[in-house]
Amino acid sequence: MIDGRDTEPLVNLSEVAEIELFILKRMKEFTLGDHASVFKGSGVSFVGLRDWEPGDRLSSIDWAQSSITNFSPIITREFEQPSTATIIAVADGSLSTRCGMHGVSIGAAIARSVAAVGLSAVFFQDMFGMMAFDEGFHQIAAARPRIGKPHVLYCLDLYQRRSPTDRPAVLSDVTTTIAGHLRKTSLVPVISDFLFADAARVIKELSLLNAAHDLFLMLVDARFAYQLPKVSAGWLEAYDIETGRKRVMSRKEFTRLAGRVEEWQEEIMRLARDADLDIVRVGLDRWEMETTLVEFVAERRLRKV
Repeated sequence: MIDGRDTEPLVNLSEVAEIELFILKRMKEFTLGDHASVFKGSGVSFVGLRDWEPGDRLSSIDWAQSSITNFSPIITREFEQPSTATIIAVADGSLSTRCGMHGVSIGAAIARSVAAVGLSAVFFQDMFGMMAFDEGFHQIAAARPRIGKPHVLYCLDLYQRRSPTDRPAVLSDVTTTIAGHLRKTSLVPVISDFLFADAARVIKELSLLNAAHDLFLMLVDARFAYQLPKVSAGWLEAYDIETGRKRVMSRKEFTRLAGRVEEWQEEIMRLARDADLDIVRVGLDRWEMETTLVEFVAERRLRKV
């Protein structure tokens, strides 16, 4: 297990920039051309002014107001559209996601997925927020929805820089929090490897939320973290980072872990479909992940991600 405060971030700024460029290119391909609009409204509503932050678009700068302040600071305009959606990424922040192989953790794939969803929200001027949950599906961190790339970067930092000891005094269930705080229909991608014991219960609860919100699952392919090197020992001791338990297993059982993870995640996909939840599987490869997500958006008839 790796403490994110002392190591390289799960996703760095250069990777975020690559993801953003890819999304801008692909999403423009899907939004250009003739297609029926599913939204009706008065257009863009002015929300207010704020100081410029790194990542803001040049087109959002209010040059007249900025000249009054002698461009110190630069002032930007914020807008809200009746057609915009509130997007809350629910990300798995359990201790097991900080484990992996060859210096790459499961959390890296989750962080990249959060970045892809968040930057897609920026493209559509949607509000983006994030919740992180632990192995018991309890909320451990949250960021309220806001518009703009700087807030997406803040959410990424909140996810990957938190320590295992950073826990709120009172743990609240994620599904209860979503139901209680999101008052209008929102887009809720739940990003996890779903390698926890009561995954079936969680999927059932999420399916109930799907009646009020546009909820779908992003299953992080965790097989790579269990494709362990060959060992000569006949017996090995494994340690569970979340429960603190130890278990002795044979070499044969040890080599079957990746296969068992694959079987478990296939069962998760079946449970999700039975619960009428959309699900998409993403892996570590950035380009494959982003292509998969964009194609997933297209299949959903340009519903915002």
